[in-house]
Amino acid sequence: MNALNPPPSLLCKLASVAVHGDELLSSDGHVFDRIALEQALRDPEVVAWIAEMTEAGMAPVKRQ
Repeated sequence: MNALNPPPSLLCKLASVAVHGDELLSSDGHVFDRIALEQALRDPEVVAWIAEMTEAGMAPVKRQ
């Protein structure tokens, strides 16, 4: 995968992360937003992309 030219499937998943994260942090946040966010963050395509971006120095390094 080219981290700087992600496939449409990954872009949809990243959009889901952004939208559900925003909704979770809003005053109307719901447990369903957290569940959807957690699922998207565990998606193999998302995990691989984050690892690739981290290795390239373009994403934050996780504390753990």
